[in-house]
Amino acid sequence: MSYQGKFRVWRGDDSGGGLEDFTVEVNEGEVVLDIIHRLQATQTPDLAVRWNCKAGKCGSCSAEINGRPRLLCMTRMSIFDESETITVTPMRTFPIIRDLVTDVSFNYTKAREVPSFTPPKDLAPGEYRMQQVDVERSQEFRKCIECFLCQNTCHVVRDHEENKEAFSGPRFLMRVAELEMHPLDTADRVDQAQDDHGLGLCNITKCCSEVCPEHIHITDNALIPMKERVADRKYDPIVWLGNKLFKRS
Repeated sequence: MSYQGKFRVWRGDDSGGGLEDFTVEVNEGEVVLDIIHRLQATQTPDLAVRWNCKAGKCGSCSAEINGRPRLLCMTRMSIFDESETITVTPMRTFPIIRDLVTDVSFNYTKAREVPSFTPPKDLAPGEYRMQQVDVERSQEFRKCIECFLCQNTCHVVRDHEENKEAFSGPRFLMRVAELEMHPLDTADRVDQAQDDHGLGLCNITKCCSEVCPEHIHITDNALIPMKERVADRKYDPIVWLGNKLFKRS
């Protein structure tokens, strides 16, 4: 069972571009990435698109479909009406390279700014055995496939290019939270989150959680707990008193 689908795909590079209209065959059970591949095979062999696994696990084929950040390989054609014109555009937050491919190097820069796991210096191999209770809070964060859809949809950087230097975005604030929740990590992640990664710029609209293909509760389980820890340290009077006493000693 097939039909002729209407598509509007962004073509261009860093010097400019625009939307081009295509009519292409759509078959039962296909995803948007299948259609993009058919366009390459039949009409636009030079159409640039980044992809790898086509199984929703590599995070490569991130784009925007009808204005919503999605994975091309996980967006089924069956969710659209046959008469609908489907618009496919590159992620808006990152610089265009060509067509649907964007320069996501911002994310790798931010990843390198997060200090790595820091265990106690005197901990010998095998001395501490992790239990399930130790990893329950942060285990879901490990599902991240680094598609950067959360980074793309976060309006702190999407609408304010000037924030990119001071704000790491939800993916890497989630990484900070994951390390902070690790029972053996000794680094001070609380001050890092606020001072180095711009946690205070996040106003918890949950847009990052809404577009996550792995359904990670980024805002509720990572960003809000980190904000609570920052608030405790800065504004809790008991914590404040403890810090003063500790400094005296």
